[in-house]
Amino acid sequence: MPIDNENVPSLDWPTESVEPAPTPFAPDQMVRCDDCLRANPPTRVNCMYCGAILPQSDSNAALRQPTLRRLEKWERGYNNILLPTGANLDEPALAEAADLLRLTPENLSSILSAGKVLPLARASSLAEASLVQDRLLKFGITSAIMSEAENDSEAGGPVRVRSMEINHAGIEAYQTRETAPISFSWCDVILLVAGRIIIKRVELKEQKAKRAENSILDANEFVTDELVIDLYLQGDSPPLRVASNNFDFSCLGAGKGLMAADNITRLVQLIRVKAPQAEYDDSFNSVRKLLDLVWPPEQQNESSGWRRERPGKITLGSATELNNQNQFTRYSQLRRMIKASAVPRPERDSLVLEGNDGVA
Repeated sequence: MPIDNENVPSLDWPTESVEPAPTPFAPDQMVRCDDCLRANPPTRVNCMYCGAILPQSDSNAALRQPTLRRLEKWERGYNNILLPTGANLDEPALAEAADLLRLTPENLSSILSAGKVLPLARASSLAEASLVQDRLLKFGITSAIMSEAENDSEAGGPVRVRSMEINHAGIEAYQTRETAPISFSWCDVILLVAGRIIIKRVELKEQKAKRAENSILDANEFVTDELVIDLYLQGDSPPLRVASNNFDFSCLGAGKGLMAADNITRLVQLIRVKAPQAEYDDSFNSVRKLLDLVWPPEQQNESSGWRRERPGKITLGSATELNNQNQFTRYSQLRRMIKASAVPRPERDSLVLEGNDGVA
């Protein structure tokens, strides 16, 4: 059959818009780290090799962008805390601000519309948190910087108490019966912060397959929901934490009930009657979903290893645990700072919170 070269149909292939490749930075734009002497892009705040703070100049100040990576469990960060000032952002500004904070516009809108002092971002260094603070001011969002204690168990972390002795003058709180009590009077109590510590654990048992996906043989889910109270005293001492599942409520005397949840409620009522000047804050439960956006529950993965059930059958056990204990601790410390008037006024230029001592 002859080929008709003159009537060949034209093929109009759809053309896809290809985004241009990012333009590399010139050598003179790179920023050299003072510690490891390696060159970094001018957009970075910390050295990508050693993590040190990079020097800032007039040429790279406008190019710097916060990384806001998720910190490891052992790291202590710097939190940008929203100071509600009624900022009203249009859609383009809201999208740009959300991209800066690594949030979705919907999530950022929920935080702003809550009208409460809430975290916006958690940075790895003060320089990065300060950069976020400066960028947010361009959108009319005022924030403060709250630094976390270097060691929660030694500086600002809660002290767990297991029992109390209550009298007309005050309280003697015991960590254990072998240690000396922590004694204080009723007039020393200034703040009670209530919340819930939720631990969710999922355990899986899978059958190992050679050429296909592992099949789940068994799955178990365990949830622990515990009421906790942080009791703050005058001064800079760490709070006393009462956890309903690990506390001896004999101090209630005849008022002690059978349920731990009822007992901790009665204990709070007793303290509030004896210390009427103390503020009671139970807002944690209402804002917990918004806190998850910046302070998510910590996840821990475990493996119990392989096990040979029978010839040719190998099983693998694993467990995943979610825990919001550190989330509540950070929020409790934030409420303490607000109570101590540590949150500066929005019109101040330097907005930095340091531990429980206030503004640095």
